[in-house]
Amino acid sequence: EAPRPGPLVADGTLRIHDLEIDSRAVDRELEVSVIDPTESTTTRRPLLVFLHGAGGSNESVLDNRAVLSTLSGLGAVAPVVAFPDGERSWWHNRASGEWESYVMREVIPTVRRRFHTDPGRVAVGGISMGGYGAYHLGLRHPGRFCAVGGHSAGLWLDEREEFEGAFDDRADYERNDVLAAVRADPDAFGDTSVWNDYGEEDWFVPGNAAFVAALREGDANLTAHVWPGGHDEAEGR
Repeated sequence: EAPRPGPLVADGTLRIHDLEIDSRAVDRELEVSVIDPTESTTTRRPLLVFLHGAGGSNESVLDNRAVLSTLSGLGAVAPVVAFPDGERSWWHNRASGEWESYVMREVIPTVRRRFHTDPGRVAVGGISMGGYGAYHLGLRHPGRFCAVGGHSAGLWLDEREEFEGAFDDRADYERNDVLAAVRADPDAFGDTSVWNDYGEEDWFVPGNAAFVAALREGDANLTAHVWPGGHDEAEGR
């Protein structure tokens, strides 16, 4: 593991570290980029695990100056933020590897040990494919996360709408159907805080709207927003 040299934002309060995990779960070496709020002097800081979208990597968000500036502005209360590389896995256990296990049993424990984060304050979020992944992990591990969040999450109403390669086959889809899970149990996230947002022209509008509607049938601790724009950053996602 080696921290990247030099300040990442104007006031130099953040550093990005590159970790390499020799994963047994997915049988390959993968990188995890970690933003460390070096201004913080506290131990047991909260940890946010952020999952990238399809076609992205652990470095997808690191050039976003707004993300870095926001974290810098939080000062001593900023969380440690881990960005694992998940290839085009859709973050669930499948034929290409046990990607859920990779995050839960390898990424989170490795980052926790290295940066002394608080095991009781772990949040997971993501964008597009990563938003689906965050919800999937939150449902599969109830009570493990203090918050889960999806931005333009990859959710759809019907298997025929899903992205090519998102699931191995129909059985894989049905085992990992986030929308079906919350429709069956609107309180499936328990007391965990849930965030959802998407653009009003996003191609995942129907799935995200159905996800929000299902949670509102129960007592979910939900915050939801619809913004102008579509599914890419330039359109305001």
